[in-house]
Amino acid sequence: MIDFLRKKITANSNIRFEHKPTRTCSFGSWLILLFVFININLHAQQNTEASRLDIIKFGTETEIANLIQTIRTENVDYLDDELIALVDNTRNQRILTGVFGFFGEREKAGLETRALRAITEREDETNETVLSAIDYLGRIKSAKAVPVLIEILDTEERRFLNAGFRALGRAGSASGELADEAADFLIDYYSNREPGNENRSVIITAIGATGSKKGVKLLSEIAVNTDERIPLRIAALDALSKTGDSEGLDAVLTCVAASDPNVRSAAVAALGPFSGDRVDAAILDAFRDSYYRSRLAAAQASRERKLAAAVPFLKFRAERDDVPNVRDEAIRALGAIANNEAIEILESLFLERKNSDRIRILAADMLMKNTNGKDFSKLVIELNEAKTKNQNNLYNGFLRIVGETVIEGDKTEITNIAVRFFQTGTVMEKLYALDIAANNNLTSLREHIITLTKDRNESIARKARRIAEGLGIELE
Repeated sequence: MIDFLRKKITANSNIRFEHKPTRTCSFGSWLILLFVFININLHAQQNTEASRLDIIKFGTETEIANLIQTIRTENVDYLDDELIALVDNTRNQRILTGVFGFFGEREKAGLETRALRAITEREDETNETVLSAIDYLGRIKSAKAVPVLIEILDTEERRFLNAGFRALGRAGSASGELADEAADFLIDYYSNREPGNENRSVIITAIGATGSKKGVKLLSEIAVNTDERIPLRIAALDALSKTGDSEGLDAVLTCVAASDPNVRSAAVAALGPFSGDRVDAAILDAFRDSYYRSRLAAAQASRERKLAAAVPFLKFRAERDDVPNVRDEAIRALGAIANNEAIEILESLFLERKNSDRIRILAADMLMKNTNGKDFSKLVIELNEAKTKNQNNLYNGFLRIVGETVIEGDKTEITNIAVRFFQTGTVMEKLYALDIAANNNLTSLREHIITLTKDRNESIARKARRIAEGLGIELE
């Protein structure tokens, strides 16, 4: 430990140590070295934060773009206020598009004023800036953006149409009144203007995104029209599903029996939000469709509706379907339904060692998420078995599930697993041990967590500090 500290301190400062093997280091000297090492790390962290602030204040567009990519990877938001201030005072296209994109993918508010200004003053902005502003306002569902988006679409500037339609649909969903206003505009544009084939599907999707009932009539007509292009019929069915209005159900059920397999599968997928015996019967019947996407959609609809009547069909598909994605979706649906019959099927799939790793891992995942850890002891047995047999893919899959499991009741077993990982685990096992502690509020593991905050692996140390903070564990 002393040699390690000596190397770290020497690398980060002007302090030099003369190695004298005949002398021993007292406990007090060791504490001094440790204190210096910790302070050097803190100083380095402070330097990093200061450097990042300087980049935002004075950096080039390339340096700022690289910084955004870094904090995106780290998934941190402590620089958001500084980035908002930066955007308010620049017209640099690369900076604006980078920050709009970073905030938009997190649906983070704060840039609305600047985004609206970019649209209304678009003569002074690049196309890329305006498009990124439009996309951002849609992603955060900005109510203030609806009239501005309608205004820019009304100009029929083709460069902004595609992004504008998408954004209007999303922004319109902010409230019922706005949804109707946005839907009315989109319906009129589709019916009475020339949006071009490349934009028709986008408008249909946008009408559905508003959630307004006003679009149901048009969407139903498009969906059942056998002379219409297949992509538009599929888009209309998805949009009807988004509205979830019962007046669109007849059109969806009509399309379940369509001759085109893609329309059929889209119709089955659209059934999820609807209810009634006719809907249940259509979902169950879709399990018999030879086109795999229809069976996949049936499993997804069963999951969404938690359709208990589908359990026997899901069991058959999970065990015997020749398409892996259908088997996976059947297992997920069983997990969502989670009645006694479904749980028994999942246990069988998980414990059967002849099944593929993929099936066993997914079944185990569904069990742990839906039984409050009732089968955790079985998971530990299978985890150890996989490690003994060097089944690395299976072991890593089970390990992830162990890390995510939340136990209700006696937490002794999961605590013991965490302690084992803390004491003798690999880097990955220690990281999952920290997840176990966080997910199960295991403050009893305080000393182990504190120890890892000083780990030489910075990924472990950083995560340990974050977990300690979340659990209310004070660090010196």
